Amino acid sequence: MSEHQNMEYKTNWHDDHLKVVCGFANAKGGTLYIGKDDAGKVTGVADYKKLMEDLPNKIHDLLGVMAEVRLKKKTGLYFIEIVVPPYSVPISFRGRYYYRSGSVKKELIGNSLNEFLLKKSGKTWDDVLELGAKIADIDKKSVDQFVKSAKKVGRFPGNEK
Repeated sequence: MSEHQNMEYKTNWHDDHLKVVCGFANAKGGTLYIGKDDAGKVTGVADYKKLMEDLPNKIHDLLGVMAEVRLKKKTGLYFIEIVVPPYSVPISFRGRYYYRSGSVKKELIGNSLNEFLLKKSGKTWDDVLELGAKIADIDKKSVDQFVKSAKKVGRFPGNEK
């Protein structure tokens, strides 16, 4: 089986793979396999005993995520399965946010990060107050144009089509 939204394969462990775990936690969850190639064929992990001790702690300590770390064996080779649940709160790795989209992990920056953080908090952009804004900042021409457009399409209260 090939990699997809909820599945990723790595032939060996590197702490940079915590970005994948972070991406799964921020999206719909997923499973990371250590000791499998890109096609899902078991290649084995030589240091599986140490990884089975280290990985649960690294994942928890660096991400605050509780993932299931399982040792598996196939055709005489050991591999590790890391099952990551989706989280309702934003998860970061070293102050950066990652998201799983399709079969790739993306770092969230700029507007996509803002939208992600708002969504995870149950808000949208129009829920956010601009504390430094003043009534004088409102452009009357823009408001008039908005009202005109709203009336035209029947979205103005009391003026439904």
